[in-house]
Amino acid sequence: AYARDPRFSFILLPENVGKRKAQIAAIGQSSGDLVLNVDSDSTIACDVVSKLASKMRDPEVGAAMGQLTASNRSDTWLTRLIDMEYWLACNEERAAQARFGAVMCCCGPCAMYRRSALVSLLDQYETQLFRGKPSDFGEDRHLTILMLKAGFRTEYVPDAIVATVVPDRLGSYLRQQLRWARSTFRDTFLALPLLRGLDRYLTLDVVGQNVGPLLLALSLVAGLAHFIMTATVPWWTILMIASMTMIRCSVVALHSRQLRFLGFVLHTPINLFLLLP
Repeated sequence: AYARDPRFSFILLPENVGKRKAQIAAIGQSSGDLVLNVDSDSTIACDVVSKLASKMRDPEVGAAMGQLTASNRSDTWLTRLIDMEYWLACNEERAAQARFGAVMCCCGPCAMYRRSALVSLLDQYETQLFRGKPSDFGEDRHLTILMLKAGFRTEYVPDAIVATVVPDRLGSYLRQQLRWARSTFRDTFLALPLLRGLDRYLTLDVVGQNVGPLLLALSLVAGLAHFIMTATVPWWTILMIASMTMIRCSVVALHSRQLRFLGFVLHTPINLFLLLP
């Protein structure tokens, strides 16, 4: 139906060359002022384009992202947890970063970019290497950091809603999180030179995102070592982690006015015993 519509132009590449090269092919043939990236498993609300475009009226803004929700939230206990995780990532992390004009990762399911800025960054984007080979992950975070390095602001628009399919099996979820974690740790080094010109909160945020999991892992290892060496339960470690979990979930439930976030405590054992290792 859309192929017969003269307003649409489809680019069919001869083979699957990955998201990065597909984006570059589309950007190279585009002519508008703005480029909207929507992942293939995502559906945007009817007003998303206008709301993101309104934010992009400011010429200093190079990219803007919408709020992510899980389209299959009601399928399993895991999809419900992931939907809450996305809410936290958007309405706490990204919203806080946006107060300083520097969202550190405009997520792929729905991100709008200024085309003139994209064109000037395509060479750097296309030639990114990881361990001597062309990078095949972390496109969203890398492109966002390139925007920030070029002097543009990156923003979050909470009422631009996009629904995306999330993993409903633990194995798929762990593989997804591993890809994202690799991108976060790797591209943090790219972002370090930026921090001098950004608000001090963003320095604290970036350091916390990278050092926090390492400290949590250290606490877990220390607790296990204590148990093995002394045959006693490390109650102090358990109490500290449990208290931090309950405080976080209670604050989010109050902030969102949704009691379902109290159930996010179930994510802690997944984080401790699956994601961290």
